[in-house]
Amino acid sequence: MKLLVGLGNPGTEYEKTRHNAGFLVVDALAHKFNLSFRSKRAISAELAEGEINEKRILLCKPQTFMNASGRSVQAIMNKFPVHAEDIIVIYDDADLPFGEVRYKGGGGSAGQKGMGSILDLFPAGTNIARIRFGIGRPSHSDIPLDAFVLQPWSHSEQEVLPKYIDEAINQVLTYV
Repeated sequence: MKLLVGLGNPGTEYEKTRHNAGFLVVDALAHKFNLSFRSKRAISAELAEGEINEKRILLCKPQTFMNASGRSVQAIMNKFPVHAEDIIVIYDDADLPFGEVRYKGGGGSAGQKGMGSILDLFPAGTNIARIRFGIGRPSHSDIPLDAFVLQPWSHSEQEVLPKYIDEAINQVLTYV
């Protein structure tokens, strides 16, 4: 079983923000493969189960807020046959320009606290695959990064966002 974890923050106030890029991608995957998310309170996540490319998959949107995403992943690993090599995490990355989507087979969190929370579950050096969804950095130096990631997508970003979500889906499908 593959676990595809889209990172974001729960709640309508965060739903259209840059920090929820991971949620957008797993939502689009669920739509593409006719899967429905269900709230699982015991796991602190919304989950959708199904098959992609004849492989059993579990889509996850942690409902713990970004920085505690590892809590949901740990609960899933306690309940389902999922191991480190079965996980792909999808998240926003301010170190990539908006629209750049990259697969990475392992490494550190590079300051992404949701990814760091997941990596903390495993021994040092464990490789957890990820899809990094570029959101860029603020255009003005007076906008702190933590405020920027919680802002809604700009109008011009919204216009091309579906193209980049499709690119992220294609990368996920390549590695599933």
